[in-house]
Amino acid sequence: MDKLRVLWSPEQIAGWLRHTYPCDESHHVSHETIYRSLFIQARGALKKELLEHLRRTRGMRRSRHYTQKTATHGKIVDAVSISERPACVEDRAGPGHWEGDLVFGSGNSQIATLVERQTRYVMLVKLDGKDSQTVVNALIKNARKLPQELYKSLTWDRGTEMHAHKKFTMATDIRVYFCDPQSPWQRGSNENTNGLLRQYMPKGVSLAGFSQRQLNAIAFHCALGRFRASNSSLFHSAYAAPRAMQASTRATSF
Repeated sequence: MDKLRVLWSPEQIAGWLRHTYPCDESHHVSHETIYRSLFIQARGALKKELLEHLRRTRGMRRSRHYTQKTATHGKIVDAVSISERPACVEDRAGPGHWEGDLVFGSGNSQIATLVERQTRYVMLVKLDGKDSQTVVNALIKNARKLPQELYKSLTWDRGTEMHAHKKFTMATDIRVYFCDPQSPWQRGSNENTNGLLRQYMPKGVSLAGFSQRQLNAIAFHCALGRFRASNSSLFHSAYAAPRAMQASTRATSF
């Protein structure tokens, strides 16, 4: 509660615990577990006093697209479950494993958001539509800006925009894993980042007017702010990887 009162996110709390108690695994807990525990404790909604201290004042931990997706949500052919992800992905043992989602604005506008699990590096992708072919083609173009060792897997929710996930994998050799239905905490790094992005992209604002250059700048400042705010060794140990990613994308993004 003390950390929540000073507006720490569950991710920052989890990082602080690992840094403060490096040799005591009984104090180590993932941010996904923190979100899930709060959800269960309140029997489906966060308690009022906890909700007030979270950066994102949304009571139910459910998909960002909950009211925007059709009845086919979750019905993805040949989807590979998140339970089949290698242990190194779950443990954040190395860079190159990403979480993704869509963020929506007014006027039927949207962007894709991508967060690297170990470093929390952020990439935002401009989209001209939310249909699967448009989204996947944009993700393929974005993925080709990074070397293979920095983009090995992608975890997504079960939105219809990823129906063409096999096309993405064939074009990039990047494996796509899908979260369980209504389990946003399984891609908690991305879920938290989407909330933080609202300080740059408030709800009700069209996202169509943002250029890719502007999205790159927002992504950089969002990731940098999270590193600075986190009271853990993550900033120091992972700083080299984001700088390498930024160098890889800078020449091809504009």
